[in-house]
Amino acid sequence: MYRLEVSPAASRDFDRLKRRIRRQDFERLRVAIGSLANEPRPHGVRKIKGAERAYRIRVGSYRVVYEVCDNEQLVLILQVVRRTETTYRS
Repeated sequence: MYRLEVSPAASRDFDRLKRRIRRQDFERLRVAIGSLANEPRPHGVRKIKGAERAYRIRVGSYRVVYEVCDNEQLVLILQVVRRTETTYRS
């Protein structure tokens, strides 16, 4: 089982979304993020081009961008955002 950590930016994204989206959508996001601890590369995961350890999962029209550190058994959540043209730009 991997340890889950949330970056400060992702925490702000998540808090902002909590106030703006339907409770049902928010719960789906919360469950999807929590399940990354058991399976950091679930079915449908995509590797982000140009990044060594970054992946993204789709949860409805939202994206969770995260890094997997296998040697440390760590999943670091980087971004939780609604999918737009600029979602994956750093």
